[in-house]
Amino acid sequence: MSTRSRALAWDPTTAIEALAAADAALWIWTPADDQIRFTGATRSLGLGPLAPECSGAAFAALAMPQDRALADRLLKPQAEGTEIAVRLRMRGCETCLWRGVWLEDGLRAAGVVALETKFAGADRDTLTGLLDRRTFLVRVAETLAQPGDYELVVADVDRLRRLNEALGHERADLVLSALGSRLAAAFSQECSPARIGEDEFAVLAPRGATGASERMREALEQPLRVAGFDIYPTVSIGAVAAEGGPDAPDPAELLRRVELAVEQAKTAGRGGAAAYGRALESDSLSRLALEADLRNAFVRGEIEPFYQPIVNLKTGAVAGFEALVRWRHPQRGLVPPDEFLTLADEMGLMNELGLLMMTQASRQLAEWLHRHPGAGALFCSVNLSVGEIERDHLVEDVARIIQETGLPRGALKLEVTEGDIMRDTAHAAEVLTRLREAGASLALDDFGTGFSSLSYLARLPFDTLKIDRYFVLTMNKDEGSAKIVKSVVNLGRDLSLEVVAEGVENAELAGLLLEASCHYGQGFGYAPALPAQEAEVYLNESLADGTAPIKARSA
Repeated sequence: MSTRSRALAWDPTTAIEALAAADAALWIWTPADDQIRFTGATRSLGLGPLAPECSGAAFAALAMPQDRALADRLLKPQAEGTEIAVRLRMRGCETCLWRGVWLEDGLRAAGVVALETKFAGADRDTLTGLLDRRTFLVRVAETLAQPGDYELVVADVDRLRRLNEALGHERADLVLSALGSRLAAAFSQECSPARIGEDEFAVLAPRGATGASERMREALEQPLRVAGFDIYPTVSIGAVAAEGGPDAPDPAELLRRVELAVEQAKTAGRGGAAAYGRALESDSLSRLALEADLRNAFVRGEIEPFYQPIVNLKTGAVAGFEALVRWRHPQRGLVPPDEFLTLADEMGLMNELGLLMMTQASRQLAEWLHRHPGAGALFCSVNLSVGEIERDHLVEDVARIIQETGLPRGALKLEVTEGDIMRDTAHAAEVLTRLREAGASLALDDFGTGFSSLSYLARLPFDTLKIDRYFVLTMNKDEGSAKIVKSVVNLGRDLSLEVVAEGVENAELAGLLLEASCHYGQGFGYAPALPAQEAEVYLNESLADGTAPIKARSA
């Protein structure tokens, strides 16, 4: 051997010096002898009390309590060639990463231990040692490049903010660290266990008999004790299936989907679970994008009333319309009300929406009255949203709209639900009286579905009762529904109130309502809610024919 080769040769002393300089140590575990031997930077790694050799029990005892499960995993014999990669936070030391492999049919294991920051680099979450969000997405992309069926699962720790408030951030971090250790013990490195947010953990596992969601819940919801406190963590879990291969979904998009499922799981309370499905989407638009679009919809004039005809059952003439809100999205077309009304309520836009509907419907009605004097006392109903009756300046706005549009008294009909009245009946009576004095007429919507309407009906200034569509739809099949409809009609007549029946789907139901002496009918049997231009065409044709057409039977 040349002089240069001898100079570069490694001897045991050189190896030990190199390990010490790199803050790393070698370890060898022999289960049969119950002995772990160490060489290298044992003191700086917190292994001083164990070096140069110790028993398995002594090693496990030195690990932090929340990492005992990982220590046991390191000591448990496995098949030859099985890789070891576990984290242990030794007392008085930072978190260490232990890596190695089982040798000789599981008779021995050997490897290296180093500070996690040196071993893992910047791809690890500093608190838990799991993959961070960026690296997790990279691993997901690598995994999904291979054909196969996978499941991405995300667990959100419930009430972490409350835990921070109760224990303080340092102790709450101990909880998160322990949960990270448990997740690493429950899933192999091939599943890429990761911490992807302050309170979110994730894995990507092959789909199989043992569900990843159940394994994650079992791992994370075990009780633990931190700083003298017993903690019983719960998690909300979302999952999404993915197929690997050339057409695999983008990892970021996949993570977005599963986080939608997590949000859905949270609605069920602590410990909920949900799987991603198209129902969680708003036609591929995220909730955030939909919120932004909805705010801009008011500015761009995309919110508009559609008009459903209300027909005089006795004469067959169109007596009025109900204005129903629609959103004409520039890309998605008409967005169904059930997709955006709840969102508008959560965003605090319902009062703005109500004012917009009253303004546009009143202007449209004024135009129709001007162009079609033969239509008689045409009216238009507008629903007051939940809580709108308590809005400041409601009466002033209604009075201003009626004055600006020049509508006849009673032409603008405001519909109120029983729930709004029941919250504060005295205040509701005062507001309704002022609305009536301002020139609006008033309808009690969905009458018959509540329990207390009768006790207040005589004292509140309503002009109209609207029968809930369920009773009308079933009155030809259910004797109880038929009796309720007749009773409401008789009650309305006794109190000098007009009665509108919703849910008129065909000529048979219209005939039964006419026999019961009901004043007006409304439903798909006449027409659905129509855009303003189509509603005017319907009005024109009805005036020309002398009666509104109605379907012979339901479709």
